[in-house]
Amino acid sequence: MTKINNFGFLRVAAASPKVKVADCDFNLQEIKSIIQSAVEQQVQLLCFPELCLTGYTCGDLFFQTALQKKAVESLLNLTDFLKDKPSIIVVVGLPLAHRNALYNAAAAISAEGILGFVAKKYLPNSNEFYEKRWFQSGTSIQSVSIEINGDLYPVSSGNMVFETPFANFGVEICEDLWMPVPPSSQLAMQGADIICNLSASNELVGKNEYRKSLIAQQSARCIAGYVYASSGCGESSTDSVFSGACYISENGVMLEESKRFSFENELIISDIDISALRHDRILSDNFNNSVDADSAEVYCHIDSVLTSGLKRKYNPHPFIPSEKNRDESMNEVFNIQTHGLAKRLQHTGIQKVTIGVSGGLDSTLALLVTIKAFDLLNIPRENIIGITMPGFGTTGRTYTNAVNLMKSAGITVKEISIVEAVTQHLKDIEHDINTHDVTYENAQARERTQILMDYANKINGLVVGTGNLSELALGWATYNGDHMSMYAVNSGIPKTLVKSLTRWIADTQTDEVTKTILHDILDTPFSPELLPADNEGKIAQKTENFVGPYELHDFFLHRMLRYGDEPKRIYFIAQQAFKGMYPASEILKWLQVFYKRFFSQQFKRSCMPDGPKVGSVSLSPRGDWKMPSDAEAKIWLAALNDKSIS
Repeated sequence: MTKINNFGFLRVAAASPKVKVADCDFNLQEIKSIIQSAVEQQVQLLCFPELCLTGYTCGDLFFQTALQKKAVESLLNLTDFLKDKPSIIVVVGLPLAHRNALYNAAAAISAEGILGFVAKKYLPNSNEFYEKRWFQSGTSIQSVSIEINGDLYPVSSGNMVFETPFANFGVEICEDLWMPVPPSSQLAMQGADIICNLSASNELVGKNEYRKSLIAQQSARCIAGYVYASSGCGESSTDSVFSGACYISENGVMLEESKRFSFENELIISDIDISALRHDRILSDNFNNSVDADSAEVYCHIDSVLTSGLKRKYNPHPFIPSEKNRDESMNEVFNIQTHGLAKRLQHTGIQKVTIGVSGGLDSTLALLVTIKAFDLLNIPRENIIGITMPGFGTTGRTYTNAVNLMKSAGITVKEISIVEAVTQHLKDIEHDINTHDVTYENAQARERTQILMDYANKINGLVVGTGNLSELALGWATYNGDHMSMYAVNSGIPKTLVKSLTRWIADTQTDEVTKTILHDILDTPFSPELLPADNEGKIAQKTENFVGPYELHDFFLHRMLRYGDEPKRIYFIAQQAFKGMYPASEILKWLQVFYKRFFSQQFKRSCMPDGPKVGSVSLSPRGDWKMPSDAEAKIWLAALNDKSIS
């Protein structure tokens, strides 16, 4: 069992209960039933629909004092019900009379009692909606508190933030969301991490998709969690039908949505990543927690909860586009790479390039990018000088694929063996050729880079780099060897995306011959091929055996750079994302390797070549990532060595 609050999460829920119009006792029992279920599932913030204690469609019955009093009586009953439930805050809707006016209000309640009221600010009054017939806008409230049974409670028109130990939340009601400047925008600026929207949104053809887009967009604009609960089918169908639409969105991503048109109680639950939201707000520089003169903060308590896991899913491959948007996203990535290189060629006036083609995945993608850039600029493909440079570890498979790929692409093919040159070099520096250490490996990488650079000088060309973002993060590159080029087209592409992008290009933009070659390259193990092959002539030096699985490292990199996550949090989230794929001990082992390599290898990133930024994560010292080369990893590694990590 884990306290998810310790890792920056808050468990939220949206509910649409069964309802009978003007039957507060029935509605109260259904609300209680849902609360009990939510508590059992460790929910900490639960949002119900607008006017849920009475029903939204009561019409002129809202003017009846009996209904108004019964609604308040039901609210007090509900607060008594919560007294032994200190881990949850509930937000419900009711008609609230105050100083000769009636308000469509939301009440936040918990084991502490009534925390505060928020009155609806914008009242719809057209087509099927007549709210101004019964209610006043919350903007007309002049007082800061409301009296119920002799006790005073804070009241606001939409600028009240409820502050808990784990997250802050604000409330807006239905129509508020549909306005050009919703109250939630200011609430987010005041520090609300989560917005609860109590709604009664009827169904019309096409309306649901628009409503979903509003919720997602507002959560993205506010960099917030958005919990939306709408009235269900029990509402009066005299003129409208309500479906019980409930949604939970986080920073533009829809995490959960309910079944619509259900006659049963609906409850959706998810865990909002408060830590990630706050990190993004810090980065934006614009969320300065500015407050209006009439803003209010209400401090309230909820207990932390123990749970067996997260009520949300994490994509183990965050750099790979989803199936839904794959074609569009892959095309965009490919175009960014291509146009980056094309601009560099245009600016320099260079018409020729050299590129090392090894038969491995990185050089393959770099070559495909180069080919497209040359086609875009109407430069003959023959001006691409592809050089394969077999060495001590080159296998027949990679050599054959390199040559066949270059021939199928119609570029100029050159073969320059490095064996003789490296043998002489090792002799010159008095290094035993049978000692297969880092000197033996790096001598080969630097010889290849020398060939590419010098040949580029000879033809007045440019060296296209092949190294990827994951290798830069781990320092899996030879300094002044494959680390260096004149333009690095893959420097913004992590290894997992290199593979997916190459597969997409193979399947959508090549002929059958090239496609077959590319698929064999995709099936080849990752290797720098700097150590001799095994007895069967196959690759012996497999990269992932040394540095760990790239899919894990890419996940670690994404969490660290995109969200600024601390080590324990990355470890916790990785266990959720890779559940059933890697045991916790292996995730921990490679996470420690990641930090050691990331910190020790910054000097390579400090002087990396130019290359295009592609996604939200970049390691360019000129763009996103500015880190001293001699920073200590002590804090990060110590966090993972703490006995409490398990």
